[in-house]
Amino acid sequence: MSGAGRGVTPGAEPEAGSGNSAESSAPDQGQPAGADGGSGTSGPASDGTTADGKAGGAAEAAGARAADASPDGEASPGSAAAGPGASGPRAARRRPRRKRSFWREFPILVVIALLLAVVIKTYAVQAFYIPSGSMENTLEVNDRVLVNKLVYDVRDIHRGDIVVFNGDGSWDPGTPAPANTNFVVKFGQGFASMFGFGHPGDILIKRVIGLPGDRVACCDAQGRVTVNGVPLAEQSYLYPGDVPSEIRFNIVVPPGRLWVMGDHRQISDDSRDHQQDPGGGTIPENAVVGRAFVIIWPPSRWRILPIPSTFEQPKLNASAAAPGTRTAPAADAAAGLLSARLEPSSPALPLALGFAAAVPVTWLQRRARLRIARRRAGRRAGRGGPGQ
Repeated sequence: MSGAGRGVTPGAEPEAGSGNSAESSAPDQGQPAGADGGSGTSGPASDGTTADGKAGGAAEAAGARAADASPDGEASPGSAAAGPGASGPRAARRRPRRKRSFWREFPILVVIALLLAVVIKTYAVQAFYIPSGSMENTLEVNDRVLVNKLVYDVRDIHRGDIVVFNGDGSWDPGTPAPANTNFVVKFGQGFASMFGFGHPGDILIKRVIGLPGDRVACCDAQGRVTVNGVPLAEQSYLYPGDVPSEIRFNIVVPPGRLWVMGDHRQISDDSRDHQQDPGGGTIPENAVVGRAFVIIWPPSRWRILPIPSTFEQPKLNASAAAPGTRTAPAADAAAGLLSARLEPSSPALPLALGFAAAVPVTWLQRRARLRIARRRAGRRAGRGGPGQ
């Protein structure tokens, strides 16, 4: 009875013949329950083998659960630290970055403003100071004018334009003529001149009277200057009381050159007084810096500098028929003349323009940088999400 109780698993039907001897149950002690209804294993044998198998299986299951639970932060103490209040690497990546302070952005703003100021002054617009009265009353002493350096890249020089030019090599034969420079050299020269370094040249300002091929002469029977035989009505811009010219001249402007004169003819040192210099008093077109188009200072003198209507006469475009003669000026005529040499205005204006342009540029680059940083942070958060 006790042997049958030990040889049959509780809940299983006994083998046929419950009177099995102890010898018949002895071989079953070391075997597990068979698949063919061998649930009648002995008690001691069943306890020994199933304990070992369950122990191994339980260990494997526990290891699997631990491996599965650790990434989710449920089973392991280390993963529990990655919860909402944790300060692990993933949480550090999700912290919002602090914005840059104004003082960290300010040096960038200054550099951009300085570069823009040099670019504007060198290639676009520059302010000049009028030191003499040779262009009165159009331009008065202490006026500040803006000079457009781009206009002659899109159109030709016109008669009546007020131009700023470099007199080196033409009206100042002792110095070499200005050479054409490339973009980089011109930028370096503009940067140096902004802070008072370098050689700015013999910078002058006059009004264009004759273009290449024009015959310019003084004077007709009424004492007027003529261009291609057409008299100019200059009363609108000549200094009150001045005659068009006290010096006689008759010249055909050579190719690539210009005949220029001041508006205060009685004291202006211009093409009439340099007929013995290279070019016969004319200046090279490539020496022109730009066109003065507006008076910006003082405020009471604000005005645009237009082309006088007398230069719009259609007959002026007739070409010169034959070369004229050059009449040398009287020796005493040049006494007390003013050449209206210009001085570049202080760098305050180009710097102000540079800062005005640098503010939106800096704001745009800051916006672009922050947008890129947010996109990168979003991609990192997507790669480091739960279960990854």
